Amino acid sequence: MNPTSTDNLSLSSEQLTLAMGCFWSPEALFGQFNGVIQTATGYAGGTTTHPTYRNLGDHSESIEIIFHPQQISLEQLLHTFWTHHRPEAINGYKGRQYMSILFCRNIEQYEMMVHVQQQYEPQSLHTEILAYTDFTRAEERHQKYYLQRKPELLKQGIKHLDLQENLFHSMIGARLNAWVKGYLSEAELIQEVQKNEYNHITKRQQHEILESIQQYSLKQ
Repeated sequence: MNPTSTDNLSLSSEQLTLAMGCFWSPEALFGQFNGVIQTATGYAGGTTTHPTYRNLGDHSESIEIIFHPQQISLEQLLHTFWTHHRPEAINGYKGRQYMSILFCRNIEQYEMMVHVQQQYEPQSLHTEILAYTDFTRAEERHQKYYLQRKPELLKQGIKHLDLQENLFHSMIGARLNAWVKGYLSEAELIQEVQKNEYNHITKRQQHEILESIQQYSLKQ
């Protein structure tokens, strides 16, 4: 992932890359959590250069997560990973496109992945644990997919954050995507926005985003 300056990415932030089938829902799933700073969909695990949705080659649909381990641990994220998909049901369904894979960046990640994997055996044994090599960000239409299906809310988010790219790279973008998918409640979303934990949002933008959430809810 190539983070922008839309959120405070301290040196203590970490990255996790994983695959668990179609990447739309997992991006929304992990976007709900306090401590997750950014999410992105993309392609990983293969050797094909410049993969795209129409030309994946031997890559798998994947997501990349930037998180603060002081707020949410790698272990917590891994428990979420194994409790929200069935590896044996997706592996090979579309070749390598849909797979259950964890990509480890260092020995500490590898050891934690194996530790948590053992708690979900035998199903978890269908998950591959591979060394991380590269992650190619997916096309824009695949980022924050569920948020993009709500054009009115997306339009307001872009307006308040100036650029669509800023929204897709932001913490509030991850939360909005999780909310419209149903992983985050309106009350939880409003509470987080009211705390104004998003460094890139001014007080005016905070007020406008809260109004947009409430207006959108009234129309549903």
